[in-house]
Amino acid sequence: MEEKTLNFLEEIIEADLASGKCKTIKTRFPPEPNGYLHIGHAKSICLNFGLAQKYGGTTNLRFDDTNPVKEDTEYVDSIKEDIQWLGFQWANEFYASDYFDQLYEWAEVLIKKGLAYVDDQSQEEIRQNRGTVSQPGVESPWRNRSVEENLDLFRRMKAGEFPDGSRVLRAKIDMAHPNMLFRDPLMYRIIHADHHRTGSKWCIYPMYDYAHGESDSIENITHSICTLEFDVHRPLYDWFIEKLGIFPSHQYEFARLNLTHTVMSKRKMLELVKNGYVDGWDDPRMPTICGLRRRGYTPESIRAFAEKVGVAKRDNIIDLSLLEWCVRDDLNRRANRYMAVIDPVKLVIDNWKEGEVEWFNAPLNPESPDGPFRRVPFTKEMYIERADFMEEAPKKYFRLKPDGEVRLKYTYIVKCVSYQKDAEGRITEIHCTYDPTSKPGAGEWRSVKGTIHWASATHSEKITVNLFDRLFTEEKMGELPEGVDYKEYLNPESLVVKENCYAEPDLLKDTSGIAVQFERLGYFFKDSKNGGYNKVTGLKDTFKL
Repeated sequence: MEEKTLNFLEEIIEADLASGKCKTIKTRFPPEPNGYLHIGHAKSICLNFGLAQKYGGTTNLRFDDTNPVKEDTEYVDSIKEDIQWLGFQWANEFYASDYFDQLYEWAEVLIKKGLAYVDDQSQEEIRQNRGTVSQPGVESPWRNRSVEENLDLFRRMKAGEFPDGSRVLRAKIDMAHPNMLFRDPLMYRIIHADHHRTGSKWCIYPMYDYAHGESDSIENITHSICTLEFDVHRPLYDWFIEKLGIFPSHQYEFARLNLTHTVMSKRKMLELVKNGYVDGWDDPRMPTICGLRRRGYTPESIRAFAEKVGVAKRDNIIDLSLLEWCVRDDLNRRANRYMAVIDPVKLVIDNWKEGEVEWFNAPLNPESPDGPFRRVPFTKEMYIERADFMEEAPKKYFRLKPDGEVRLKYTYIVKCVSYQKDAEGRITEIHCTYDPTSKPGAGEWRSVKGTIHWASATHSEKITVNLFDRLFTEEKMGELPEGVDYKEYLNPESLVVKENCYAEPDLLKDTSGIAVQFERLGYFFKDSKNGGYNKVTGLKDTFKL
């Protein structure tokens, strides 16, 4: 077997272990609890937890809860549920708010070193004075306050003496630095709002760039793995750690996951939810982990997807079909099979005795031929798919047609002898005769080119089926021109509900806990909210590995 090559993060870790730079690996997954996790987060989860598992290390779950206005325990709970559903368990559960006292003390250390100051400029003034890539910024008129004045003002900020937006604490670095983030970045801002964990204790809250590296350092994180957009933040991450002289955690970046026909922005997803474009964060069309779970995706398929996407240093767009390939590959091995008719038309067996029922054995999963069987009732009146009958069929149409024969799966060969139509020309009823000698395993075997699925009209269960398509019609939603409203590309056919569908009775007894295959149609999963069956994906593979 060909040895699998290492990705660049694995190469770094193996080199660090070999050199003795670190004795054990510690990673962390640091979500902000201001929304639900999506498939991009799933990749990060698999990477952080997977690397730690591979090299005998540990992974912390740390909530980056530094903005009380946007955060909620609802999101905390959902994030923990999603991680565990994916099959991972954190070593420790931490919060950035656990470190607020230490972060505050370190801020005072930087003030005393002359490396931080309180700025009275407004947010707009700070933005205007930051400069551009080609022009240096303008130093704040408050930049050279004394250490004593800065300490006094910062302590009064903490005590709640000043209103929101009136003052901030900034690091004192270089207003002409080519990296814009080094132009005296904000460390603290005033927010008079209750925090979901600390209540009203604090009215100043640390900024991400100040809190993140220090939190990693407190936890002795050896490999802080972030997505690529944070690469410009890494020098600032290192600067704070160096100036404070604390444990030297280090940040590494990998390409974020972009998926076709969807959006990954929390802001946009929140807008879709709040304005009713989708049925909540767990709408099966959403790229959220809870949406994928509700639709019927398995954790195994998402982990396989993350593995196939791999770890890159450059952003790219992944075809949604790869995700569908992964769940199809997983379910093909494990899913139980049943027959269901989504767009039914009645079929009557004219030479079948009225009221007679014959039960046929059918395998629950052909991938396990020696496994259990289910019992399928054959009766005089059936339902078949409307698309499986054609009045004027082309030459290579091998389904049912006038005077044509097909096998009703697992049972007899039937021949169409007549059909009825309504005033609009729509087929309403098909009449057939069955060949009693064509029963599988008995009589005289003969083959026909077409085999179709079916459901007994008298012994089937009525179900609702939710057919899903891409949420957006545009493939590359992340590359829309400036000023274009992404909602203009919402697909009006992304959900079609079919209410009068029929399935063999054993479907409702299925306790497998995963999606089932509707034979010839695709994989379907019972919706946790409305009880209908969500189409996970079809049987046809459109992705080429």
